[in-house]
Amino acid sequence: MITRYEATVALNAGKCVFQDGDIGLFIDDVKVIDFTEIDKKVLELQAEYDAQEYARNRKIEYPPMADQLDYMFHNGFDKWKEDIVQPVKDKYPKSE
Repeated sequence: MITRYEATVALNAGKCVFQDGDIGLFIDDVKVIDFTEIDKKVLELQAEYDAQEYARNRKIEYPPMADQLDYMFHNGFDKWKEDIVQPVKDKYPKSE
């Protein structure tokens, strides 16, 4: 879940952004009172994060790179794609 703090940091590169517990969110020591742009950025960043779920799932599913290289060495590149890569891609298709 993308937070208002993360969105504020993304919108304010180079500025000092901090959150002080329940007191509030500050940009360069000025308390944020209007969250309109920040909330829009939260939605944008969350959509980007959600769209990459397939990639995060694939990364977890693939075997370690050393094992994949060993498989390629012994079985060839095409067999590696067929046996290791394609099943994971089929299981976690990229959303269009």
